[in-house]
Amino acid sequence: MHASKPSASCLTSCALLLSLAFTPSLFAQDSSAPASPAATPAPTQSDSPTKLRDRSHTTQAQNLDEAWTMLSTALADTKHAEARIQALAAIGNLGSNPRSSKMIARAMDDPDVDVRTAAILAAGESKDRNLTTDLRTMLDDKEPQVAFAAASTLWKMNDRSGEDILLAVIDGERSANPKFVHGTMHNISKQLHNPAGLARLGALQGASMLLGPFGFGITAFEYMRKNGGDSARVVAIEQVAQQKNGPIRAELLGALSDKDLGVRAAAAKALGTYHDKTIATALFPLFDDAKQPVRLTAAAAYINSIVPISSNPKRTTPKRP
Repeated sequence: MHASKPSASCLTSCALLLSLAFTPSLFAQDSSAPASPAATPAPTQSDSPTKLRDRSHTTQAQNLDEAWTMLSTALADTKHAEARIQALAAIGNLGSNPRSSKMIARAMDDPDVDVRTAAILAAGESKDRNLTTDLRTMLDDKEPQVAFAAASTLWKMNDRSGEDILLAVIDGERSANPKFVHGTMHNISKQLHNPAGLARLGALQGASMLLGPFGFGITAFEYMRKNGGDSARVVAIEQVAQQKNGPIRAELLGALSDKDLGVRAAAAKALGTYHDKTIATALFPLFDDAKQPVRLTAAAAYINSIVPISSNPKRTTPKRP
């Protein structure tokens, strides 16, 4: 039996959600805040100011250890899902680094649906094909948001394992039996065919397939707006960072001390690809930034500046615990 067609008002709502979602610099608000998009984000421990520390006499090994500790500690924060999501957003920038890939794979078992989704998106950002086996497992997740994110991420990695899920969304209805495509079968939730569910998934597809420094989701737009973030400046950084030259490098270094948290994070992420000692040293102040997402982005950028992604060794697919 065919499901009812979405109403005109529902389609309008979907279009609005998608128009917001396609903004590439969206940032996720703390999950501890109320779920309503209009709600003011609640303060969290992640946004507590930290005291600047003198790292002029620390070794590179000690600094790398501190950066990894920041990421692993946030990812292990069982009380704050937003901290784990923010950590994954930073970890996804580390490419095929064996250590970060294991962290992403473990996070796919997280009890929180948004954290599992963030882990999938981080895997996509890393472009580490060693994580495809883990991603295929997520196609059978009980939450449609997770299964859909996994199918979309795999598709972008030229893996068609989740094609049946994507086709089910296109159909807009659920048959009595799961679809078979190329010999695969996945349990496709009814929410994948529900108008409201499709609106949420459409927004997810538009926004969070590009996992930003602060996470993902429509609520991120509200977080950015209420914190005075200037998304246009962040987009500009993302664009100019695609080229490397002296003037752009100087501009990015100056942006590390900008009052806008989104600008600081975007600049740190971009500078992590320069791979030189001067850049690594310039990232130190952000290790003590008042905003945890900025600290985590800086930690990942520091690791990238010391250990270039291109030199990270190949590895076998990590075993899921």
